[in-house]
Amino acid sequence: MTQSFEPIVSEQRTDGSRNGLFRAMRNGPIAIASLILLAIVSIAVAAPLLTTTDPILIHPLERLRPGSLQHWFGTDALGRDVYARVIYGARTSLIVGTFAATASIMFGLAIGVIAGYFRIADLIIMRVMDGVMAIPSIVLAVALVAISGASLTTILVAIAVPEIPRVVRLVRGVILNLRSEPYVEAAISLGTPPHLLLIRHMIPNTVAPLIVQSSFVLASAILTEAALSFLGVGLPPEIPSWGNIMSEGRKYFQLYPGLIFIPGAFLAVTVLSVNLIGDALRDVLDPKMAKRL
Repeated sequence: MTQSFEPIVSEQRTDGSRNGLFRAMRNGPIAIASLILLAIVSIAVAAPLLTTTDPILIHPLERLRPGSLQHWFGTDALGRDVYARVIYGARTSLIVGTFAATASIMFGLAIGVIAGYFRIADLIIMRVMDGVMAIPSIVLAVALVAISGASLTTILVAIAVPEIPRVVRLVRGVILNLRSEPYVEAAISLGTPPHLLLIRHMIPNTVAPLIVQSSFVLASAILTEAALSFLGVGLPPEIPSWGNIMSEGRKYFQLYPGLIFIPGAFLAVTVLSVNLIGDALRDVLDPKMAKRL
């Protein structure tokens, strides 16, 4: 009876989560957010096809031109095409955000599993994580960039490091809760090695919360990269990003406000879409919230 019943329960849960996800994605704001994010990703991937203009090519005689058929969004203070820079900036922001989110999730998962399972390591690791979280993320990122210099690798590290403690705390909490589950205690009593216990019974249960957390980390990483570039301590000017486009355009805001509003609109819409999709995933993957769908 037990062996025939368990697959049915698992199948029902899977179908329920899948149906809940479909229902959430059919919701008006979530559907619009998904389409917008898909469009932004498509723009980033197809940037060389959407514009033939070099985003770093300087035309001194075409400085601060308004929008036209040749330059859809106009030109900046150096005569560079703003449309091309915004399109390639989407690629930069998404690459930086994705790599930073992936790195923070991977390192956070590994450290969180160790902290949650091994009590002695937990005391040391969590005090270090508390110390890192005590520093504002933007201040820590600026300090790392100031020490190592502005480069793509430094920016990735500077964005990923402040996010790791949040992932560690999430994974650690999940592992601590799982340690008291009857099936985990039974596996321990049967002499299951720790690595098999973690791989078979514990780590798979962290996938759902990590998927939700990754969406919020992605949004935070995109915002942090834009903030660092806007402050002048982010990516170098030869790498177009929404942040440094706005940073270069703030001096000419009264003359050409589009240098701020256009990349700012792309940034705001992208982050809002990612957050809305993250909320939808949380509602579906969280058992308490899934009951309301």
